[in-house]
Amino acid sequence: MDQFSAIFFVALALITGLGLIAVWSRRPLYIRIGAVALTTAFLPLAYVAFSELLSKPKPVSLEWAHRDAKEATVLASKMEENVAIYVWLSFPGAREPRAYVLPWNRQVAQQLQGANRQAEKNKSKVRMRRPFQVSMDSRKELFYAAPQQALPDKNPVGGGAVVYNRSGSDDSN
Repeated sequence: MDQFSAIFFVALALITGLGLIAVWSRRPLYIRIGAVALTTAFLPLAYVAFSELLSKPKPVSLEWAHRDAKEATVLASKMEENVAIYVWLSFPGAREPRAYVLPWNRQVAQQLQGANRQAEKNKSKVRMRRPFQVSMDSRKELFYAAPQQALPDKNPVGGGAVVYNRSGSDDSN
């Protein structure tokens, strides 16, 4: 939401500046009134347009904030055959996940489906390698299941057995 506010306020400043230039110009009064009316109509339109974009998945080709990300966790995905692949990604260090749309590719869809199955079997998560890098190497899988988490060590660090004494019990017997 922070980027939304910043972008909207930049648009607000720009359109206000254009409106002020129109008002202070040496034009007839009806043209200056029209410029103020257009400026006033633009502000709610810009707000609605920006807020509508918040709910749409962004094409991966337009990403710039995380373009150098090496990996992302796939939180959810949806595939529409011959249309697109929709993914909800979480990046290390990022506070909020983001929605993206990838162009339809049967091989990538099969990789995602296989990674989903393997992750479910391993009880792990699906990961995505270099989500915004265009690669000509079709042998390198884009999606994969993260390895299964290692089980905790059974022996404590001290190496000895853990002895539990119930409080109030007498150990003198």
